[in-house]
Amino acid sequence: MKVRAMFCVAVTPMLMMQYPAGANESVGVHQIVVPSKERGNNLDVTVWYPAKSGGTAAVLGESMFFVGTPAMRDAPISDGKFPLILLSHGAGLAGNPEAMSWIATPLAQQGFVVASPTHPGNSGKNRSAAETMKVWLRPDDLTETLNAMETEALFKTNLSQGKIGALGLSMGGSTALAIAGARMEPKLLASYCDTDKLNPSLCGWIRQSGVDLHAMNLQLAGRDNEDKRIRFAMAIDPAPIDIFDFKSFSDISIPVDIVNLGQPGKIPLTADASKVAKAIPTARYTTIEDASHYSMFADCKPGASAIVLSEKIGDPICTDGGGRPRKEIHAQLISMTIAAFSRALKTGP
Repeated sequence: MKVRAMFCVAVTPMLMMQYPAGANESVGVHQIVVPSKERGNNLDVTVWYPAKSGGTAAVLGESMFFVGTPAMRDAPISDGKFPLILLSHGAGLAGNPEAMSWIATPLAQQGFVVASPTHPGNSGKNRSAAETMKVWLRPDDLTETLNAMETEALFKTNLSQGKIGALGLSMGGSTALAIAGARMEPKLLASYCDTDKLNPSLCGWIRQSGVDLHAMNLQLAGRDNEDKRIRFAMAIDPAPIDIFDFKSFSDISIPVDIVNLGQPGKIPLTADASKVAKAIPTARYTTIEDASHYSMFADCKPGASAIVLSEKIGDPICTDGGGRPRKEIHAQLISMTIAAFSRALKTGP
């Protein structure tokens, strides 16, 4: 049986490994625990931040496939005030904060604090199709993270008042749009996997897990998840984009940047946000045509493609759009993201 990767491969990363040399001493990383009433449990939150010298060298997000990103665990935070970015990860292969270190670390280098909760059940040993599809709980994970960051002793005095944004990739991109004010449509969510037209990878896993979306309690799925403290949102390949009440996109009032990875017309339907961007009054829309959905994963290790074949991974997780290397695509994404959040959160009063 092939294991597909587009939104739902489960690969357990080797997190927070000791790193012997070359750690980025200007970026600190710290773990906090945040209570969640809705989840009925605590959220594990990873925070990256501008750091002074100190801490312990570590690598985040390394796996048998992917290169990790170095940082300094528990380093003292730099002096100053920094905008806060709430980062929402995807599901499966990108189903944990550390997998997003490739983009979180450069943001911290450029003077942002980045806080990312682990959305329960999305990856690792506790991976659950049912929990993954409780997508309406994801925005609340960000809200609870924000509540905690505003009172967390290590960070509260170093956060710029009112300078808060949200960034999401894949399922995290849909989360960022939801916390900006888009509302999910329970009927669309219930019917999402009635066929494989929208997302065969995710829906195949859901069926294999015995989950019937029609049987789930979707009573709260259509609620308003907007957090008015968020001043800017950025969504990269948001998926599933087709579970929202389309009319609600016009109600979003904050600036939004949306990036799709791939050529127009070839972007997967469930991630194609071109029409959504037109519906949001304040949106900017960009495509990176020589990228693919897999380009949001970390850079692959040498020989990883061969492991993909030997492990019968069902998708080319180390393949991009056939043009530039992934490192160059990442550099463009990082540059775009830094520019967008700097424009939104570092200018004006």
